Amino acid sequence: MVLASNLTQPLSLEDTEIGRLHFYERGEDIPLISGGIWQVYRGIAQLSQLSPQGEEILLGWAQPATFFGSWLTSVASYQVKGLSDLYLQWHPIEEMANSPELSQMAFAQLARRMRQTEALLAIAGLKRVEDRLQQLLYLLEKELGELRNNQTRLQVRLTHQNLAGAIGTTRVTVTRLLGEFQRQGWLSFDSDRHIIITRVDSDENLNAYVDLN
Repeated sequence: MVLASNLTQPLSLEDTEIGRLHFYERGEDIPLISGGIWQVYRGIAQLSQLSPQGEEILLGWAQPATFFGSWLTSVASYQVKGLSDLYLQWHPIEEMANSPELSQMAFAQLARRMRQTEALLAIAGLKRVEDRLQQLLYLLEKELGELRNNQTRLQVRLTHQNLAGAIGTTRVTVTRLLGEFQRQGWLSFDSDRHIIITRVDSDENLNAYVDLN
């Protein structure tokens, strides 16, 4: 079964058995097995690398229809963790090689992942930590956001430590800056602590680093 993007229908027993879906809970590490790659059916995963000092270096996110796995990277200590509950489909390498449809889909998703990684590299190059955090939030808005009127709610709940690790700063600094962004009126939290971003016209010139279109 080949997965398409924008999958919103409930899972059926038939999907689970025939589609070889595997369930992982939020926060669970995903096993990276050679000989095949994972494709996200439902949920969002975080892709990262563990530094020699034990710090997590953000590499991007995998959303529905995205492929990931050790076969697709040369990064050492590559790891994947669920930011939400995940349903994943396993594709053996032989299946990828023999399916033009799967290969074409994988190429499109890998191209998007490359643009995502380039955006993260551009953000990491910004000198001011407040600029890095603001641009990261705008990237998250584009990648993981759900538009609701003039506001965007991030689909996953990110901790201050998640954000700090993504931009190379401390949790205390992120907490302080998020408070400042809230006072500026363009960032807030819902009752489940999901970040909400309110767009204003003056934000348009701040998106050069996160345009994935």
